[in-house]
Amino acid sequence: MSGDFTHFDENGKAVMVDVGAKPDSRRIAVAQGSIVMKPQTLAMIAQGTAGKGDVLGVARVAAIQAAKRTSDLIPLCHPIALTQVKVEFELDEAQSRVRCLATAETVGKTGVEMEALTAASVGLLTIYDMCKAVERGMTIEGVRLIRKEGGKSGVWTAG
Repeated sequence: MSGDFTHFDENGKAVMVDVGAKPDSRRIAVAQGSIVMKPQTLAMIAQGTAGKGDVLGVARVAAIQAAKRTSDLIPLCHPIALTQVKVEFELDEAQSRVRCLATAETVGKTGVEMEALTAASVGLLTIYDMCKAVERGMTIEGVRLIRKEGGKSGVWTAG
């Protein structure tokens, strides 16, 4: 780990980080996660025969909306003017899972890691919600940041 926790003042009280003096820069974050399910459930998603409709289309819109609302959900997160949110889903029949890849971008004083992570999480939760009538045992796993660019720390990629 590097440095101290930034969301606490010298007395240990929670604070919103002051980013006012930081220069604007283009910032990009990419997060991923998966939802594992029975092959029959995956087939329903792939064929578009799930009872609630276009599962991945709804999950994509939910993920984008979640990225835009991240600061409403995470108390010390700055509201960010997002320039782009991109959400992709990959169906993996061999592993019987749907992988979500969420990319958030901005030009500003603070990063978009939380927005990308929130988008991936809510996208996967939406798939669960839309399919839970046929399978309650689905598992969401591996939600994590895989890349970030911009700011003082530059590029970081998960190992």
